[in-house]
Amino acid sequence: MSAPTADRRATGVFSPSRAQIPQRTLRTDRWWMPTVWTNLGLAAFVIYATIRAFWGSAYYVPDYHYLTPFYSPCISTACVPGSSHLGQWVGDLPWFIPMAFISLPFLLLFRLTCYYYRKAYYRSVWQSPPACAVAEPHSTYTGETRLPLIIQNSHRYFFYVALAITLLNTYDALNAFRSPEGFGLGLGNLILTANVILLWGYTVSCHSCRHVTGGRLKHFSKHPVRYWLWTQISKLNTRHMQFAWITLGSLMVTDFYVMLVASGAITDLRFIG
Repeated sequence: MSAPTADRRATGVFSPSRAQIPQRTLRTDRWWMPTVWTNLGLAAFVIYATIRAFWGSAYYVPDYHYLTPFYSPCISTACVPGSSHLGQWVGDLPWFIPMAFISLPFLLLFRLTCYYYRKAYYRSVWQSPPACAVAEPHSTYTGETRLPLIIQNSHRYFFYVALAITLLNTYDALNAFRSPEGFGLGLGNLILTANVILLWGYTVSCHSCRHVTGGRLKHFSKHPVRYWLWTQISKLNTRHMQFAWITLGSLMVTDFYVMLVASGAITDLRFIG
C-alpha cells in the first residue's frame, strides 16, 4: 500500500509520479565513476590554486618577464619589482588577501557560474542528479530561482570581466618575449602563449559570448557579420567542456613552471636570448 498523500513530497525523488522502488537506481554499471573523477579534478585545481594564490612568492621571473596568471595583475607595493604591469595602487596586503585580488574573485565567479561547470558540480558535488536514471538525494527542487543559486544568472556580466582579464593575460604573455638582449624565446614563452590561447578558447566558447554575438537577432540575413561571428563561436561552443577542463590544467602547468623558474629550482630552457 502506498504512503498517505500527505506524507509525499510534490517534487524530487519522493514525487508520486516516480516509480516506488527501494533501489536508488537499477543501473549495474559504474555510473558513479564520472562523478568521482569530476570531484577529484575540481578538488585538485581548487587546492592547488588556493595554495598558490596565497603563497606570496615565486610568481615572477624578472629576466624574462614571466608572470603567472595567478598573480596578474599585481598592484601592491609588495609586488616583485617589474611584475606590476598596471602600476601599484595599494600598499602591502595582509596574508589573507591574494596579490591578484582584483582579478581572482571575478575569474572564480566566472567559472562557478559557467554553464558547463554548473552541470559538473551540480552532478558531482550536489548530486543533482549524479547520473542518468539515478535518483538524487534531495526531496525538493527550486532550480536557480532562489538564493544562492539565483546568482548563477549573473554569469553574462562576469563574462565581460573575464574577457578583460584574458586580454591582460595576453599582454603578460606578449611582454614575456622580452629578454635582457631584446627579443627572447624560451620554454616559458611557449607555455605562457599556449595557456593564453587555451584561455581564449574557453572564454570565447562561453555561452554568454555566443549570445552576445548572435542573440536577440530576428533576421540573420540582415546582420551577416554578427551571423558569421555567431557561427564560428557556435563551433567553439561545442568544445566548451573540453576547454573548461584543459584550461584548469594549463593554468596549473603555467603557474608551476613559473614558480620553479622564479624560485631557482630550474633554469628556463632558452632558444633565443
